[in-house]
Amino acid sequence: MSIPTLRNYVHGEWVQPDTGSFLEVENPATGEVLARCPLSGVPEVELAVNSAARAFPGWRDTPASRRVQPLFRLANALREREEEIATLLTREMGKSLGDAQAELKRAFENIETACGMPVLQMGDKLVGCAEGIDGEVLRLPIGVFAMSCPFNFPAMVPFWFLPYALATGNTFVLKPSEQVPMTMQRVAELLHDCGLPPGVFNLVNGDRAVSEALIDHPLVAGFSVVGSSRTCAKVAELCARQNKRHLAMGGAKNHLVVMPDARLDEVVRNMTTSCYGCAGQRCMAASAIVAVGNETYEAICERFLAQSRTVPVGNPLEPPWRDDPQAIGPVISARALAFIHEMIEKGVKEGATLALDGREVSVPDRQGGYYIGPTVFTDVKPGMEIHRTEIFGPVVVILKAGSLDEAIRVINEHPYGNGASIYTQNGYHARRFKLLTQCGMIGVNVGIPAPVATLPFGGMKQSLWADHKAQGKAVIDFFTEVKVITERYWPEPG
Repeated sequence: MSIPTLRNYVHGEWVQPDTGSFLEVENPATGEVLARCPLSGVPEVELAVNSAARAFPGWRDTPASRRVQPLFRLANALREREEEIATLLTREMGKSLGDAQAELKRAFENIETACGMPVLQMGDKLVGCAEGIDGEVLRLPIGVFAMSCPFNFPAMVPFWFLPYALATGNTFVLKPSEQVPMTMQRVAELLHDCGLPPGVFNLVNGDRAVSEALIDHPLVAGFSVVGSSRTCAKVAELCARQNKRHLAMGGAKNHLVVMPDARLDEVVRNMTTSCYGCAGQRCMAASAIVAVGNETYEAICERFLAQSRTVPVGNPLEPPWRDDPQAIGPVISARALAFIHEMIEKGVKEGATLALDGREVSVPDRQGGYYIGPTVFTDVKPGMEIHRTEIFGPVVVILKAGSLDEAIRVINEHPYGNGASIYTQNGYHARRFKLLTQCGMIGVNVGIPAPVATLPFGGMKQSLWADHKAQGKAVIDFFTEVKVITERYWPEPG
């Protein structure tokens, strides 16, 4: 069976980039090579950006009610092919089919939200802001936007940005992750048939060189990225120097705080899903548990460890794992697996107790995959490297706090501030946690406090390098320029 070579999508056509460099796309569950991803360069970026720039004036002037029509068609096309795309996503990324389907549903929600742009993009008007003078606020599209996508959510994360950019009247250049480019290649094929004018949407495959060329291009007005905080800091710096908009979403170390009054049976099941879904490779995955009080700590350690030992690990497309909603697949690559192993060794050297070692997991007949099972450290102290570092795998650290305020302090002193949740039946504790915890997304008795598409998505501190949030009404401010009009008219003489 021949291995397909992926192509770029520029000005409404599929084109083979003029490059001799390619990256093999692997199935992380088996090591099988699925495709060859071209590593495009500056010439390919130039073609795509120029195409988007030429398309912008016509698309900008298209009424909003007509701009959203291709998005309606795309949502229908994706729903009709949900199983196909979820399977493709699982093959190249390694998450379970259930997680892939849930990811697609969130992509659908974002498209549907963006389809409300004729209402969402409305301006404001104040009649009589002064005598005989009216004031008006317009939200206008800006030009060409671009983004670099992460590997962990190849179908969802692009739709935090893409449908909103198009619906507001901007044009777009998207760079999929070179590790998982096949999902967006298939989505782009569907988008091709949805009636967008040539150049409004473009796709360029490649690695970091493409991202850097997009940021540097003078016709690109704004850039989005989801990646490490180090990458986000660099993107923010480069964009700020050129007065470009940027929305850079960085790392995370999401904490779950368990209070003594929490309902532990429900809590442990909820935490397990939060910690191990997608093999821990999601920005909202919980990776640190803070138990308040000695009794709570002992109970959580015992119960969470017992539950973690039952989580199955295997190829998400093969039985019995295919139909098991609790099963986790591999991590994305050999490099990612090696880093997780390195962090486990550091945790042991730091003095934490390795209560469950996922390196011992065995998946029959799948020695080529990048598997690691649930891993749990107890006796973890704030400031340990395994607590401060985003490991991005199924590795969980458990800490103990003497009070709710101490637990909040542990979170607030951490460099990341993406999400955090509290388990409690006490309204006072929940309210205090919501108000004082320095994280952008807060949950109460919810293990994954990821907001629905109509609400903003984004963290604080080193988890977000931007002035805006992703998705929903909040991201419209990123994709539009606010123009304020002050006007009056004198009566005609006579």
